[in-house]
Amino acid sequence: MDQYLFRTHLDQCKFVEETTSWIEILNYSDESLNTIDEHRFGPDERRVEFHNFLHRRGVFAPKKLKEGVRLLNGIRLIVQKDANEDETFAPLYVSLKPEDYSSMVEIMRLPYRAIEGTSVVGPFFWAALDHDEEDPHLQIIFRKSDVRKKGKTRGWELMLSHSFNTGITSGFVKGTPSSDINVSIKTLLACASQAMHPFLLPMIVLSHDISIKTDMKQREAREWLRRLEHAVSMRQEILEEESNYIKETMVDLDQINRDLVECHSQVLWKRPQAYQEIVRSFGISLEQFWSLASKRPEIYGKDAKALHVSFVSRLDFFNAKLKGIENYAHITLERLSIQRAALYNIIAQKESKLGLQMAVDQRKLAHAAKRDATSMKSISLLGAIFLPATLLASVFSMTFFNFQDQDSDFSPAGDDSASASSSGDGGAAAVTRTVSPSIWVYFAITIPLTLIIVVTWFLWDKKREAEYAQEDKDIEKGIDKMEQKIMAEMRKRTMSTARTWNVAKS
Repeated sequence: MDQYLFRTHLDQCKFVEETTSWIEILNYSDESLNTIDEHRFGPDERRVEFHNFLHRRGVFAPKKLKEGVRLLNGIRLIVQKDANEDETFAPLYVSLKPEDYSSMVEIMRLPYRAIEGTSVVGPFFWAALDHDEEDPHLQIIFRKSDVRKKGKTRGWELMLSHSFNTGITSGFVKGTPSSDINVSIKTLLACASQAMHPFLLPMIVLSHDISIKTDMKQREAREWLRRLEHAVSMRQEILEEESNYIKETMVDLDQINRDLVECHSQVLWKRPQAYQEIVRSFGISLEQFWSLASKRPEIYGKDAKALHVSFVSRLDFFNAKLKGIENYAHITLERLSIQRAALYNIIAQKESKLGLQMAVDQRKLAHAAKRDATSMKSISLLGAIFLPATLLASVFSMTFFNFQDQDSDFSPAGDDSASASSSGDGGAAAVTRTVSPSIWVYFAITIPLTLIIVVTWFLWDKKREAEYAQEDKDIEKGIDKMEQKIMAEMRKRTMSTARTWNVAKS
């Protein structure tokens, strides 16, 4: 079944070409014969050299040893340590030609199911015995891939197979430049004398993956958190480097919110829970390996046992370290949650204050509209009082009406001032009138009365403006008191415990 599934998945995979090299570490009973070689496959004869390496023929053929000298152990790897193709760690992509990939897996007895893990994300570890009684092999898959960054996939991958008969570990190693594969290969070459243990390279990769950089990330996140706490709580002891959250005596809430998100992301970097599971799986696989290796003392002697005990001890160290990081990160996440809740509370208070301010402005607009309506009412009232009289005066002053008695003293200016004559042909009589000398009475009464009315209305309107202004002030005072009451209620439970320690001494 495994072979069929392997063929099926391989047929679905696409090929991207990467620079490929080989590493061969061989340890003999005569240490002078030990070899450590690393070379790149030539571009002209790559396919021939690749298959010669797999079958151990040509320049890769085993050495002819002297009598009494034997091969103790070794590591033979096909390596792509600077994989830089965009899709190199994408699902259903392989970086060797399908026929070469298939030959490598079959000849080196690598795990068939590794092809099914091309879409696995995060750290992944699997190891198992193939249960071949004549030539048992321990197969290992250890990989980690991540989403794209700047258009390129990222990660590293180990596929290993260890023969208990020969003590040789064969495999395929690939990693992008951003991974720790390069430094892991250098460490492997420096530890070539310990090649008898199949977990040597996986342990090196794991050590680099949870190195001091993980601790430093958590420390940096905690320092970042303290700066955010100072800014959110507005403590008096804010340091100079924390003043970037204060702009013109105002707290930049947007910047604080962005930094809270970034700090949270940094804390979640390389979650220790995932690596704790990896360490646990490592421990189980080490026990499986040693249960079979201990029965072959001629291959796995005292040095192998000492190295195995060292690996078990290192796993215990990793477990304790990851437990500490887990607790440390948990506290940081809890404090981040507190600061996020406090920030949302501050934002809610700001929004409440803004709502109150908008209510004040709307109330002022309502009062202004009310004042305008009152003014229009006053104008309408004045118009209603004076308009009829004005209209009547205008109508009756038209030439269609004549209420003057021509024989009275008012119509003519005197007997000599008006005369009637008839034309020779019997034309109509013409009457000549002059302005009444009493016209000043109209102006003497109209002008003072108008002034009195206008001045009275103006004084009354000023009084109303003063009353409205006082009402606005009373409204603002009432809203300020309401806001203070709301803020006091919101902080009632926290004000008493806001400072439970002496900040100056801490």
